[in-house]
Parts: sequence; structure tokens; C-alpha cells
Amino acid sequence: MGAACVKVTKYFLFLFNLLFFILGAVILGFGVWILADRSSFISVLQTSSSSLKVGAYVFVGVGAVTMLMGFLGCVGAVNEVRCLLGLYFAFLLLILIAQVAAGTLFYFNVGKLKQDMGDVVTQLIRNYNASSQDSLQEAWDYVQAQVKCCGWVSFYNWTDNAELMNRTEVTYPCSCQDGGEEDDGLSQQTGFCQAPSNGTEGGNDPERWPVHKEGCMEKVEAWLQENLGVVLGVCVGVAVIELLGMLLSICLCRHIHSEDYSKVPKY
Repeated sequence: MGAACVKVTKYFLFLFNLLFFILGAVILGFGVWILADRSSFISVLQTSSSSLKVGAYVFVGVGAVTMLMGFLGCVGAVNEVRCLLGLYFAFLLLILIAQVAAGTLFYFNVGKLKQDMGDVVTQLIRNYNASSQDSLQEAWDYVQAQVKCCGWVSFYNWTDNAELMNRTEVTYPCSCQDGGEEDDGLSQQTGFCQAPSNGTEGGNDPERWPVHKEGCMEKVEAWLQENLGVVLGVCVGVAVIELLGMLLSICLCRHIHSEDYSKVPKY
């Protein structure tokens, strides 16, 4: 009966670590996505706060170590090697502590992240140059077109841009254009667009801009909250799996009475 229980535990731990290996790949991929994305609001967030980039590197490191631990757990479970199972338990404990510390740090810095993000976007709008090719400007144009908003607090943020307000014709940010109900946000434009002239002169009056009036702050914060929930859900799931893995590895270690290193694969 005891041998059968050990055998079931061994293969259950193997399947468990296979899932753990896949989840590690997901965490690694998420970190790489944060570092590589240059076409969405993630690039703006990286500029607004260095902690996001540090967090991305933490995700990459934790994901890689998690995949390694999943591999060690599989080998240790199948071949019943107490040394590998003990190493597996120790690394799982360290990863769990690192995840809790990173989550706590991020939670207590959310307010600062929002403030820094607002400062960066406001400065970006003020210094926006329609004639230059800049990845950060393109990322913000993408956000405004997709989210259907304009400016940070409101479209009046764009009145701080000297180049735009010096235009004598009614000119507005192209990515802010309100296309009505048929606007699907797919026709992203960059730079400044000139509105059709109606024969009246009045300079570049913001009230005459055919743009979305709502700012992006509330919509971006809602987007962050939505995606943050997904990330936290994945992290909680990984933490639960880590705890189960630690428990199973301890149980298997207690039932292995002797080391047999000849079972360890040699390459």
C-alpha cells in the first residue's frame, strides 16, 4: 500500500511539475512582452517608471528559474533523487518569497506609478513634434486612436503644445479625431491634421476641433486595472501551484529512504 502511494505521488508530482514548467514559460513570455512591446501603452509606462522595466526583468528571471525548477522537479520525482527534490523545494521557497516581495512593492507603488505616468504623458503632449519619427509619440497616438480619447485629463492638454497652437488654421491631433459611430479605431494616424475650412477665421480654436473630448486618464487606468487583474490571477495561480509542489516534494522525500544516483540521467 505504501509503495503504491509513493508511486502515485511520484507521477502526480511529475505531471504537476510539467504544468509548472508551462506556467514558468508563460511568466517568461509576459516579461519579454513588456520589454519588447513598442506599439502600445506599455512603452509609455516603461518611460514613466523605471520600476516597470525592473519588474519585467523580475518576471523574466522568475519565469526562467521556474522552468528550470519544473525540469528539476520532473527529474527528481521520476528518478526518486532526494537531493534534486530538496533543491527543488528550496528554490520554490525562494521564488515564492520573491513573488510576494515583488507584489507587495508593486502594490505600494501604484499611486506613484500613476503620478509619474501623468507627468510623462503631459510632457509628451507638450513636446510632441509632428515632423519627427518617435516611437513614444507613435505609442501615444496608438493609445488615443484605440481608446478613443484625447489628451490626458481632457483634449485641452493639447493646447500646451506650441507647434499646434501656432497654426493659423483649425488643426488638431490626428489620432484624436472623432469619426463617429463608424470609427473602429483601426485607422491610426499620427501628427497633426487640418480641419476643412468653413470660411470663417478665428485661429486654431480648440472648441472647433473634431476630436474626442474625453481625456485618456480614466480609460487608461481602467485598462491597467483590467490587465492587472489578469496578471495577479496568474501570479496567485502560480503561488498555489508552488505551495502544492513544495508539499508533494516533502511527502516524496520522506518516503525515499536511500539515494540511488545511478537513476539520474547522464548526458
